[in-house]
Amino acid sequence: MDAIDTRLAHFARNAFGHFTAGHAALVGFSANQRAYRLDAGLWESQYEDVYRLAGVPPTWRGDILAACWAGGFRAVASHRSAAALWRLAGGRRHIEEITCPRWRRARHDGVLVHETSALDPCDVTMVDGIPVTTPERTLLGMAEVCSPSLLEMAEDGAERRGLVTPGSIRAMLVRLARPGRGGVRALRDLIDARSPERATPESEKETQLVQAFRAFGLPELVTQHEVRQGGRLVGRVDAAYPQARIAIEYDSDEFHGGRLALVRDSERRSRLLAAGWHPFTATDAELRAGCRTLCPAVADVLRRAS
Repeated sequence: MDAIDTRLAHFARNAFGHFTAGHAALVGFSANQRAYRLDAGLWESQYEDVYRLAGVPPTWRGDILAACWAGGFRAVASHRSAAALWRLAGGRRHIEEITCPRWRRARHDGVLVHETSALDPCDVTMVDGIPVTTPERTLLGMAEVCSPSLLEMAEDGAERRGLVTPGSIRAMLVRLARPGRGGVRALRDLIDARSPERATPESEKETQLVQAFRAFGLPELVTQHEVRQGGRLVGRVDAAYPQARIAIEYDSDEFHGGRLALVRDSERRSRLLAAGWHPFTATDAELRAGCRTLCPAVADVLRRAS
């Protein structure tokens, strides 16, 4: 292997096997040398002037990085691709979705391009060596292309992992809001609807539980509520209607199976009952069914408590 091939391989190793014509030129390849390696099958063309070393298996991160390079200067992974990089609900690995300035529009098959002139440096960061929108800007992009329920799950996940706060999202919205800008209203409505005392659900399943009760027409659940009796902590429940002393726990198949878990859950339920609470359980099957059985049962207790 020639020295220039070694230098290029070293660079590509940190870029999922990918590089551009510009990178190749920087390490010393001439136009004829580039053409030879393409003809010989040593390089594989992914987009115009974007290549992958032959034999390097394709990866979704590599595909996203290649799409960003194909998009030109300041192109970044965004929307569902960015959500996948941040490991948020609604992220998609099977598409390459990027955002770039209007004057550098990318036109490539398989790449979903969003054009904007409002992509400030503070809205861009790096994940795994890939230029990507920040978590806040990613949520704004998700608000453009996904349902309100999926946006809520993504935002809860970002808060849960400390990637965003309501304050950081509001600051971004103040900076970027203008009439007609996609996603702003949906994301603002989501943040504005939340109580300052609201605790972030600890899992996507808990967010789905809140959404199912909301869809049934029940009052908004209080998440991660501490049940106390005489100043003593009885336990913290996934969701609750404190005034009616209703506690709802999500019963995960993963974390609530086995004899020890059954004993622990039984003891927890007994403590809640002794404290005068009405404990309910939401299973995976119940969530998949939209809590059609659980919601009426809880509604009945709410009516009797009112």
